[in-house]
Amino acid sequence: MVQLQGFGLAAVNSMDADFCVEALKKAVSKHGKPETFNSDQGGQFASGAWIDVLTAAKIKISMDGKGAWRDNRMIERLWRSLKYECVYLNAFETGSEMRAGIGKWLSYYNCERPHSTHGILTPDEAYVSKTEPMRFAA
Repeated sequence: MVQLQGFGLAAVNSMDADFCVEALKKAVSKHGKPETFNSDQGGQFASGAWIDVLTAAKIKISMDGKGAWRDNRMIERLWRSLKYECVYLNAFETGSEMRAGIGKWLSYYNCERPHSTHGILTPDEAYVSKTEPMRFAA
């Protein structure tokens, strides 16, 4: 679950490197450093400032290959659900309405919406119980 308000960051409509680097620094200071950080190949994630923060913290860098949908299929599934269950169904008129609506949907997604991958648990329940996702045959 990602909530930028918890990091004290100002809301912006662009994903420039400075904003992303600041969010990364705050996330690491608040939650500790991960062993590996995976991202796509966006310019902000390939910037020297971004790479420097990860390297200084001794965090392994993993970057998705161009068009490698398998690398980020979980987050792509989240974005698809967000679009079809929230964004396309609501006529948000302002950025603040959209932020509030998406925030409400993310809370629902994490706390109330059961997921078949987690054996019909919510993501929060699966995280607390530390259950492994079920593997389905293709």
